[in-house]
Amino acid sequence: MSAPSVKPTIHRHPHGISAIDAEYLYPGHAAAHLIEDSGSAAFVDVGTNDSVPYLLAALAALGIAREAVEYVLLTHVHLDHAGGAGALMRELPNARAVLHPRGAPHMIDPSRLIAGSKAVYGERRFGEFYGELVPIPRERVRVAADGERVSLGARTLELIHTPGHAMHHYAVVDAAHASIFSGDTFGISYPPLATPRGSFITPSTVPTQFDPEQHLASVDRMTAYRPESIYLMHFSRVTGVPRLAGLLKEQIVELAAIARRNATAPDRAAAIRADMLALWIALARREGSTLDAGALERGLENDLELNTQGLIAWLDRAAERKS
Repeated sequence: MSAPSVKPTIHRHPHGISAIDAEYLYPGHAAAHLIEDSGSAAFVDVGTNDSVPYLLAALAALGIAREAVEYVLLTHVHLDHAGGAGALMRELPNARAVLHPRGAPHMIDPSRLIAGSKAVYGERRFGEFYGELVPIPRERVRVAADGERVSLGARTLELIHTPGHAMHHYAVVDAAHASIFSGDTFGISYPPLATPRGSFITPSTVPTQFDPEQHLASVDRMTAYRPESIYLMHFSRVTGVPRLAGLLKEQIVELAAIARRNATAPDRAAAIRADMLALWIALARREGSTLDAGALERGLENDLELNTQGLIAWLDRAAERKS
């Protein structure tokens, strides 16, 4: 790939951390993070194939050689996080992709990942969003055990398995800088939905591996590190972590209850979506939000749809286990 002609949007954060807008769906929806330390660099999540030119342009804008990127840390293989990894790796000659043991096979051979994603999005939307996935050569993949540590320049990053959003999920702990890169396990927080109390956060229960008990345990595991900052894919840095963790855990419990309550409704999807939206409006009001209900619904529309699908998939798995 030649020098990219796009102009990246880069948000600079403390401790050599930058958020690069992945330009997925719309600006401000998904952030790939870049960590710099002592001449070395690592990406944490990368967006889709369409994101790759922006990430390469960000390296150029920040004065970081492509050869300096040692790791592409993929918290999980959902395609908004990892869909562009194969294409990006072609441009980073020294990088290794680091993946959860459950996720690594799907980036080496993405055929099942493609099939599962098409089942969620449909053939046409899959093509529009993600294009053709590029496999990552097996020899360039590193599988991360729970608690494994990687060195990046002068810092050490710990990779901890954090199921709940997905079984193949890990988070990246930068303990020396009181920071965690949480993928989707610590939820999503779009800046336009912030309230007078700070960021407004919601859990991501997308298909197909939502598990409320594991999700709650993973939130507790991350907060046990007492991070000052958590970096979310959707969207970048949040602080005030204890408040956000409480808000997140409250919703995980309530969303599971909403799913169970509507399990036999004539139209499960409509009933779950309506109750989820009502919950989010009530919580936003409690946090002091002055946005009207329509603005909140528009801001969370995509998540309402995907979360509803994920809760239905969770109900169906539970029913299968009982049968």
